[in-house]
This record gives sequence, C-alpha cells and structure tokens, in this order.
Amino acid sequence: HAGQRRASGEPYIMHPVAVAGLLRDLGGGSALIAAGFLHDVVEDTEVTPEELEQRFGPEVRSLVEGVTKLSKFNFSSKTERQAENFRRMFLAMAQDIRVIVVKLADRLHNMRTLEHLADEKRRRIALETREIFAPLANRLGIGRFKWELEDLSFKYLESESYREIQELVADKRIDRETQLTDIADSLKQRLDQISIPFTEVSGRPKHLYGIYQKMQRQQKGYSQIYDVAAIRIIVNTNDECYRALAVVHDMFRPIPGRFKDYIGLPKPNRYQSLHTVVISNAGRPLEVQIRTLEMHHIAEYGIAAHWKYKEAGSNSQLNATDEKFTWLRQLLDWQNDLKDAQEYLESIKDGLFDGDVYVFTPQGDVVPLSRGATPVDFAYRIHTEVGNHCAGARVDGRMVTLDTPLKNGDIVEIITQKNSRPSLDWLNFVVTPGARNRIRQWYKRSHREENIARGRDMLERELGKNGFEALLKSVPMQATAERCNYHSVDDLLAALGYGEVTLNMTLNRLREAVKAQQPLAKVLDSMASSAPHELALLPTPIKPLPVQPSSKSPILGVEGLLYHMAGCCTPVPGEPIIGVVTRSSRGISIHRQGCPNVEKVSGDRLVPVRWNPTEQEQGRPQTYPVDIQIEVIDRVGVLKDILSRLTDNNINVRNAQVKTYPDQTALIDLGIDIRDHDQLERTFAQIKKLSDVLNLRRLSQVED
Repeated sequence: HAGQRRASGEPYIMHPVAVAGLLRDLGGGSALIAAGFLHDVVEDTEVTPEELEQRFGPEVRSLVEGVTKLSKFNFSSKTERQAENFRRMFLAMAQDIRVIVVKLADRLHNMRTLEHLADEKRRRIALETREIFAPLANRLGIGRFKWELEDLSFKYLESESYREIQELVADKRIDRETQLTDIADSLKQRLDQISIPFTEVSGRPKHLYGIYQKMQRQQKGYSQIYDVAAIRIIVNTNDECYRALAVVHDMFRPIPGRFKDYIGLPKPNRYQSLHTVVISNAGRPLEVQIRTLEMHHIAEYGIAAHWKYKEAGSNSQLNATDEKFTWLRQLLDWQNDLKDAQEYLESIKDGLFDGDVYVFTPQGDVVPLSRGATPVDFAYRIHTEVGNHCAGARVDGRMVTLDTPLKNGDIVEIITQKNSRPSLDWLNFVVTPGARNRIRQWYKRSHREENIARGRDMLERELGKNGFEALLKSVPMQATAERCNYHSVDDLLAALGYGEVTLNMTLNRLREAVKAQQPLAKVLDSMASSAPHELALLPTPIKPLPVQPSSKSPILGVEGLLYHMAGCCTPVPGEPIIGVVTRSSRGISIHRQGCPNVEKVSGDRLVPVRWNPTEQEQGRPQTYPVDIQIEVIDRVGVLKDILSRLTDNNINVRNAQVKTYPDQTALIDLGIDIRDHDQLERTFAQIKKLSDVLNLRRLSQVED
C-alpha cells in the first residue's frame, strides 16, 4: 500500500494495521491476523492471489479472497453488486467462518473513521452496517463489535437523536454510577456472607442505540426508561448463577414476567445468561444479569471465544456444517432460490435477526423463530418437505389452525399428508423468509413443471416419440418458441400445457422454422413416418434486403413510402420483420416475421424490409410499444417489484392492468416502451428472476 492514502489523508497502511489489531484482540491466530493485514491487497494493489499464497500459504489466500469485494466485475446496478458481494461472502463463510470475522473488523474500523467521507456515502455505509453487519456480529455473538457498530451507525443515520441521547446519558451519569456502586457493594456483601464466590459485580451502561430502540419500541421519553444500565454478576459455575439469582430476588422485589433464563435456553448465537428485572432501593426498575466467566467471554467475543479462550489462539476452521450455524445454511439455501438481487438482500436482512420465540418439537428440541411465527413457519424450519406436505398442527396437544401465532414454550407437532400441498393463502400469514421463499418456489416449480409435462405430452402425441428429444433441443424448436413470443422451449411447452397457445399454431410455426433451417430438417426425418402430415414445409421465406448504410430511414425497403408499425405484433429493432401492403391508405404495415396476421396475406402484398443498423448505432432515443403479460403469485407488492425492475432499466410503462382470482395466480398486463430487442431480452430476464413470477410472454393480437 506504499503511496496510498485514505480519505482522511493518513497513510492507507493505518487501516490494515488497525484491522489486524482488532483481530489480535479477539484472539486470532497468525493466519487470521495476516488476513487482517492483507485483506485489501488483492483489491487495491497489483498483488495477485497466487503471490499471496506463495508468500503466506493457502489459508491466508483463502481468507483474503473471501473478503475481497467484487470491484473488478461489472454489474447492472448497485443493488446487484451488493447482492453479489454478499453471496460471495456467505459462500466463503460456509467454508471458513473466520472470513466474516475479518470483514467485521474491517467494517468496524471503517465506521470509526467514517467522518472523512461524503455525507451520502456515509449514510449508505452506515445503513448497510446497521442492516447487515451489526446483525451478523450479533449472529456470531461478538457483542463488543455489535454494540459499537450499532452506535456508530446510529450516529450517522439519526445524528440529532444520537446527540440528544448522548447528552442525556452524560447528564445522569454521576447519579447513576453512584446508585449502581451502592447496589453492587450490597450484593457483594450478601454473596460473601453465603459463600458464593464471584469474579465481578459491577454496573454496565447500555449502549446508546439500545436505549434509542427501547424508547421507540415503548413510545417513551428518556426519563421513562429506567434500565439504561444494568448490574452484572459473574460467578464460576451454572449452579452459582442460580444461587446468586436467589440472593438478588431476596434482596430486591422481582417484577413478574421480566425473568429470562438464557442458560437453560441459550440464544441461537450461543449467548447464555440469567436476566431479571427488580425494583431497586430507589424504587426504579433495575436489570440484573448473572453469568459464568465462560458465558461472559462468549457474550463478548462470540465465535471468537472458540479461539481466544478454548484453544489458545488456534484458528481451527468452523464451517456451515457446524450445528451452531443453521442460520448460515439457510442463507446459502436462499442464494439458490432467490435470483433477484433486491429480494435476496431483503431476505438476508430479515433472516439475520435473532428469533424472539422459542418453541419445542415433540422430541424436546428447541426451535427459534421470529415473533408472530406460525405452525407453517415451524414446519419449514424443520424441513422443506415437512412444510410442503403440512396438513395440520397440534400445539401442546391441541389442534390449531395453521395461522395460529406460536408462543414461547409451545410444543408443536406438524401433521403431514402425502397428498397435501402448499396453499397460496399461506403467504398471507407466514413471517419467516425461509417459509415464504419455500412456498413461492414450490408453487413456481410445480405449477410450471406440470404445464411443461402436459405440453410435452400434447406435442409428442402429434409428432411421435421417435426423435422427439432431439427435436426439442434443435434450432428450429427454439425458433418456434421465439416466433410464438416465448424465450425458451420450456416456456412454449408450459404455455401449450395451460392452453395459452394452440397445438395447431405451434405445429405451423415449427414447419416454418424447419424450412428456414434446411440443414437441420434431417432432425425430423425419423419422425416423418409417424406424422408426415405435420412436416409439410412452407415456401421459402422472403430474403431480407442488403444493408444500405446511406439511408436515413429506420426501416430499409420503404424509403419514400408511407409506412407504420403493426399494432398486432409490435416489432422492435433487432427482430426479423416483413412489410405488408395494406388495402387502406396507411401504406405499408411493418410486422414481425411469423406474425399470425401475415399468414393470411398473399405473397404479392409482401415487401422485404429490415431495420437500418446505421440508425440504431447512432443511439436515437426512439422507442417502440410492446405489450407483455406476466403470470404471478398474487401477493401485496408484486406489481411494485415488477415496476421497479422496469424503472431500473429506464423503461416507460404506458398502461398496467391486474387481473386477480381467489386463491389463484394473478395476471398482469403491461404496455411498455422498448428501444430494441436486446433491451427487451434483458428486461424479461430480470423480471423472470423474481420469485413470484411464474410465466412471462409477449402479447400479439390476431386480426380478423
């Protein structure tokens, strides 16, 4: 990094040195600390991963590559870049969890020096930190990172609220510390009297963002928030934790319903402690936390305690197969299910937060879920197939409806049936991203696969089995799909399966495509005996005009003539076109080749035309109308998601119409303005990535 400087003006090397220091404080071994020093080398210098491995070994290279951002790759949007960064990071975490520890240390030091960046960039980084990295630190149990990341994000995202709470906490600090010291001294004396050895009894202030969250959640002012600090008691054994709890409840009156046993029921991030809220001598609520020294180390260092206090600095790898990282396996599963960048980011934000409800399986296993979770959420947390075949549920031995919110301590039993299947109605009440995504994926997959299978059967009955598989993979078959306004053969088969296109129309298009691809017609030779009448070929299509670069008309072949774009098939630049001489005064009508309306036209009225590539290369802003229809899983917000993808591609929407049916899929008809075929292809690809989209096709109108 020689010669490089940070935004503050200081030498860049100050940053990797600080990151390495944070990792050393967590107890990292030599490879982890080396990765801290080197984490930006591949991204910001000419050093290659191969050179890193040669100098420092494969372990350090693997860690550095895991945290290297994808800055040298091109993406269509910032959202896509961010999503791809996280996909890569989680994959690296699955191999070695230390990757995210390096990334957290990197982010923490960047947050400490964020004031040197522009305001917009500060807010963007702070928001990403609060939504992704602070929850990740919490998932890994690294409390000291989580609290500071949250407070620093709070400082830049809600600066006025941050300063206000900071001043209020400072004003009351002396009185609060005096009160906590008196209570701590009283507790020490009582613990000594009954011979409970303790390592520490002290007051602990809550971090600023935690106070702010409580004020927002409870709609209270700062003066009404009493537990802005807590007493922490650290003892040696689990038994002494419960004995110390008895002392606290004997000295102070406990508040009913405010006791939590995280020792018997640890949090998903391995956090363990006893929490109780009592009325102090001053008549105000006071939180008391009781834990062992080992529990305290895990609360502070989380997964890093695995190295710092268990193995004397050893950095033995932990990966996604470890039972502590079921949440990471779930994030990896979503990477396969959710192709759309925005949906993926929203799901990981939801999935990173701790579960608030703890329920039990009939075998006594603990399952953490989000607040408001239902038996369907529980079923999908157990296994995808349990959710897909869920037919009912018992909670504490009683039958309940599938939308019943679960409570702490519920024993949940899922009743499955082989023929049961997910209902679209479930999307209205499930709360966990995992359940929501599994329901969507099942419906999208099964709905489409059933229709594809039906379409295949219909086509196979007409053409025969002999050579049928080769035909489906042939160029004429792909051309047939495109001429029927579908992007792939599977899309065409699905449309054929649910009746969107007729078998006769498909066979007619196939005959045209076979004739246009004479060398490939041999693919169908073996089928001639089983369906000779279906392979009668049409006359040779009209040849396109040669390019005339000097022409200024968008369409070659109509220079000086009156012409218009056909409203039935709405051609766009990049697609094969044909001209038709109209019987009216509108001149020549420009159609897409293969348009159903052209079939009825006699050959003497057809005019060979083509797009003028010279006009297209000059980047003229002309657009062309295209009508599309999207079949979607009906849910609130699906139209907004589709429109946002169109906005990302700078596409104007002329009109929109939504047709919904009870407990069925919905149809969205859109009229959009497109520059060319490439833009249409990109747009179709982005919309089809949305998990709620089942089918997408371009509309044509058949004229009488």
